[in-house]
Amino acid sequence: MNLLAIIIGELLSLVLFVVLMRLLLQLVRADFRNPICQAIVRLTNPIIIPLRRILPPIRKLDTATVVAVFITALILVAVGFAFQAFPINGLVWIVQALLTVAYAILWIYFWSIIVYALLSLVAPGGYSPLQSVLASLCEPVLGPFRRIIPPIAGIDLSPLWACLAVQVILYYLPRPLFFAW
Repeated sequence: MNLLAIIIGELLSLVLFVVLMRLLLQLVRADFRNPICQAIVRLTNPIIIPLRRILPPIRKLDTATVVAVFITALILVAVGFAFQAFPINGLVWIVQALLTVAYAILWIYFWSIIVYALLSLVAPGGYSPLQSVLASLCEPVLGPFRRIIPPIAGIDLSPLWACLAVQVILYYLPRPLFFAW
């Protein structure tokens, strides 16, 4: 790949990350008064607001954000195909976009859980905007692990097992062709 392809791919991956974070934070009902959530909303509003005029929400699901995530993934895959000179097959394009979104979600959760666990070790009981966002994001995932795996000597091992589960899923999930993370 040439340098231009790498730069464009990384920029599109960042856009995918931010739009996907908005979707995930909406799904877990994060506190959008948090400065980090507000920054994510402000960064993604130029993409989401025009789509919201066309796509109304379905119950509590913001369809505009879902479509923005998928369109961003499609563009990322299309750019990857274009720079690799692959012939574009519609079905392969869609499958690669879905795999890209799945991989991105899994990697977001993997690193979020690690950072959340490290913050709980460094500053237990403290408050920071990042810790609040990570708690909103990670607690729904860590809760089932905590019910199965009790703390050992006061140490919560649920982040370890959750990260292990994410890694197993990543191992068995086919890797997308143009995934930059």
